[in-house]
Amino acid sequence: MNNKSIPAVVITVVSLAVSILAVVGVRAVTAQDTGQAKYTVRVPNGLAFSEFRGYEGWQTVSISQNEKLMAVILANPAMINAYKSGIPGNGKPFPDGSKMAKIHWNPKKMETFPTAMVPASLHDVDFMVKDGKRFADSGGWGWGAFKYDAASDTFTPATQADAPPQANDAKCGLACHTIVKTRDYVFTDYGKR
Repeated sequence: MNNKSIPAVVITVVSLAVSILAVVGVRAVTAQDTGQAKYTVRVPNGLAFSEFRGYEGWQTVSISQNEKLMAVILANPAMINAYKSGIPGNGKPFPDGSKMAKIHWNPKKMETFPTAMVPASLHDVDFMVKDGKRFADSGGWGWGAFKYDAASDTFTPATQADAPPQANDAKCGLACHTIVKTRDYVFTDYGKR
């Protein structure tokens, strides 16, 4: 083999290796998204997890913590833009297509800074979507609460047996959110940045 053919061989081998890694990487991501059928879980008569695909990358609205759980509240771009325009403080409703996700974790003390609490195991993921036609009888909002089971790495719809109890349909959040009806059923404020 002469020296001129070595670069061609190297380029071919490197290209093949990159192609194989790309295929393996895509399969790994696909397996994570579909292996447990996360995006096939649905609240009876209502929201599907798949309606919120990509929520993990949405912008943070706020964080919260109570005596049992810590959470981050995320919103899609339509809802973030509504917040930036002054909704719900200005008395206007969020537009259809607005979506929120609330990810709850069981907290733990941070090993390197023990006075700080950080997320430990995933507890559940809750969703809200504004769709005035689809959810006309629940303030224009649909809700879904999905419990996470770490042992099986799966999500299931929350039920009345959970804490807090959840009605098992797309209206599961209406009873709780009615106290903020004048804020278009949304508790969370968008913090100044």
